[in-house]
Amino acid sequence: MALHLRGVLLPDDQVRDVWLVGDRVTFQPVRDAQTVVAGGYLIPGLVDAHCHLGIARGAVPVTDLDTARALARIDRDAGVLAMRDAGSPLHYPQLEDEPDLPRLVRAGRHLAPPKRYLRGVAQEVSAAELPAAAAEQARLGGGWIKLVGDWIDRGAGDLGPTFDEASVAAAVDAAHAAGARVAVHTFSEQAVEFLVRCGVDSVEHGTGLSEGLLDEMARRGTALVPTMVNVATFDDIAAQAEPKFPSYAEHMRRLKQNFPRLVGAAVDAGVPVYVGTDAGGGIDHGLAAEEMLLLHEQAGMAPTDVLAAASWRAREWLGVPGLVEGGLADVVVYDRDPRTDLTVVREPSRIVLRGRILR
Repeated sequence: MALHLRGVLLPDDQVRDVWLVGDRVTFQPVRDAQTVVAGGYLIPGLVDAHCHLGIARGAVPVTDLDTARALARIDRDAGVLAMRDAGSPLHYPQLEDEPDLPRLVRAGRHLAPPKRYLRGVAQEVSAAELPAAAAEQARLGGGWIKLVGDWIDRGAGDLGPTFDEASVAAAVDAAHAAGARVAVHTFSEQAVEFLVRCGVDSVEHGTGLSEGLLDEMARRGTALVPTMVNVATFDDIAAQAEPKFPSYAEHMRRLKQNFPRLVGAAVDAGVPVYVGTDAGGGIDHGLAAEEMLLLHEQAGMAPTDVLAAASWRAREWLGVPGLVEGGLADVVVYDRDPRTDLTVVREPSRIVLRGRILR
């Protein structure tokens, strides 16, 4: 049966009637449709643009589909109806089309050098092997690949690039040639400078960005997914590392302290910023609302910009259309205007996924 919803449609800011016919949106009246919303604020389903269904608490690789499904449902029940899995050791294309799960865009498996990332999570490759591995992950993924651009260098006792610039540039070219975009994990100042030059499509975390580099990202259209929920844990990471790696610990604290100002500067510079939590491993699923609030309260993003970064603009970026004619039937409804009270994103009153009522 077709569904009918009436409310203030964002970002249009008009009271509209919306009909959902199967998994498609129309603004043309549908006879005998069931009215399921008669007021409130309607936005396209939220997006978590950086999460991991294949990594469980404690950075343990997920080895079965049911565990990945359970993690996805936590996000779904918080209003996240599309997600980009930014790297997973588990290959699960079959979850992309399951009717009760959020729409899934996959980045394949992380690519990192031996012993320079979480144990058992990445495909470990040498610099010489990186371009071919990037092409392979592009074929296995769902439109993205994930590079680990820096990590702690235990010999140096601090963050350091994982691959040289020439190898990264060749890997980016290989991924693009295979039809995939490139997301890169990076914390450090040194690595992110050349990663952006190499043409990556999104910078994940990006705590080492400089304000000068933000203009280059804006010019290129390079996205930033700041994962502020994750960066908030840097003090804990530093405390654990300090006995063996004091320089690294102090570096992580400094990166955390400067980050909210940097994210605000990215927005001002015109860098596309999207909501992502880094759920999986050390971050719980279901925290998209908390990420949105941090972007507003700490980085100074206007509520409408935060909503765009978590909804209609993020969906357009990932290729999952929102509430437009012929778009996908994913809707989150709030009783109060999220532009004036962003905390309401914690409390969706109605969730519709793929044209089916979840709540």
